[in-house]
Amino acid sequence: MTSIITGDIINSRAALKGQDWLGKLKGVLSNYGSRPKDWDIYRGDSFQLEISVPSEVFLAAVHIKACIKTIAGLDVRIGIGIGAKDNDAERIAEANGSAFVNSGEAFDALENKRQNLLIKTSSADVDQALNTCFALTLLVMDQWTVNSAEAVKTYIENPLASQQVLGNSLGIKQNTMSERLKRSGIKEIHDFEQLVFRKELDNLLNP
Repeated sequence: MTSIITGDIINSRAALKGQDWLGKLKGVLSNYGSRPKDWDIYRGDSFQLEISVPSEVFLAAVHIKACIKTIAGLDVRIGIGIGAKDNDAERIAEANGSAFVNSGEAFDALENKRQNLLIKTSSADVDQALNTCFALTLLVMDQWTVNSAEAVKTYIENPLASQQVLGNSLGIKQNTMSERLKRSGIKEIHDFEQLVFRKELDNLLNP
């Protein structure tokens, strides 16, 4: 079993000249493997990424969202699929299986659901529970400012670092970093990821 993220950038065509969102997208995806086997970008602003450990896919989605929202006016839509991978192709675009089908269907459903993050698994009950929780987390994540997004991105990329170290990397004081992380809701989002998301997937994949 594996997990597939299918996504695209919201408002990419409206990005101001000089805003290197493509470079940021490539940079964050590179944290999770190599192109084109593990991830790729196509049609300009669409992308696909495999996270081979399904329980880690939500945090990867949050990481991608934080990275893109460090550019004012931009956001990302993501459909997550959990399932099988039928062939281990050299290019992710040539791979297939239920994980890819589920990811595509989750992505296609985003418009009707009017939210920017959905998951599809083999269980409708799990989907309903997690997508309801996603909707709640998005009430916070969709409102991230550039500063909040930068703080979250730095926090995810340096999980063992102190707030002092994190603040230094952004050129801000420790108390400012603390306030930005608090406003971002990352503690509560991380608690959901650890206490709910991972357990739901573990129960689904290891009954």
